[in-house]
Amino acid sequence: MISTEFAATLCYALAVLVAMAFGVVYLTRSRFMPYHGDALQRSWDELDPHLQALLLALMRAVGGGWLAVSLGVAFLLVFPFRAGETWARYAIPVVGLAAALPTLYSALYVKSRTPASPPVNLVVGAILLLIVGFVASLV
Repeated sequence: MISTEFAATLCYALAVLVAMAFGVVYLTRSRFMPYHGDALQRSWDELDPHLQALLLALMRAVGGGWLAVSLGVAFLLVFPFRAGETWARYAIPVVGLAAALPTLYSALYVKSRTPASPPVNLVVGAILLLIVGFVASLV
């Protein structure tokens, strides 16, 4: 049977990987995501170059934010959490949820007002990993 500390670490590490992947994808894309096109009901090539630049800048800001959050949580996980610092068991979910909950709200907003299918399940999965990791860290 695995320890609760290992379970918490695993959940948090998986959440970090999801956030990091999301960040890297948004930082490196040269055009918007397919669901963005569905929301706008336009292809990338149909957009004005100024709008393309704005959308890419927004995507890169979001990607940079997610990469920063994932690196910050990874740092907390590797150093203070692993060292048994009590405050780290609270800091990790606070930092992660502070980024994930507004992302979930935004994805649900787009989903409810456009024909797009943003990655709601991915965000919910990351939130669940943070919550399960937190609960496991308290046991």
